[in-house]
Amino acid sequence: MNYFHDKLVLLTRQLDLNFNDKQLHFLVIGFLGIVLFILVNRLFKYLVRYSLTVISFIYTFTVLVVLVFAIEIGQKITGRGNMEFQDIVEGLWGFLIAFVLYQGIVIIARWLKRAIKYTLLGIQ
Repeated sequence: MNYFHDKLVLLTRQLDLNFNDKQLHFLVIGFLGIVLFILVNRLFKYLVRYSLTVISFIYTFTVLVVLVFAIEIGQKITGRGNMEFQDIVEGLWGFLIAFVLYQGIVIIARWLKRAIKYTLLGIQ
């Protein structure tokens, strides 16, 4: 990442633009953000045709990635706890396992609901 940063600074100087670090962050993150938004928006429009659950999962997982990194960085800054990458991995695995269990319960509940409905209506 530093390599690209240094090359971008050099390029702007060669083009006599002389952006400072804050201006470069503004431009680069703004550009990357809007490109990412367009791609994600198209992906989600496609996925919503099939399952809102997929979009909810992606959003939740993304928020959790930010959260676990924030927790670990906070531990490093405050000195309260150890900043460890494995904590991030374990936390995200916890969500993945909980999600699989949740989806299993949802699938079983739907199956039972259909089975009861067909039994009560006498449909075989």
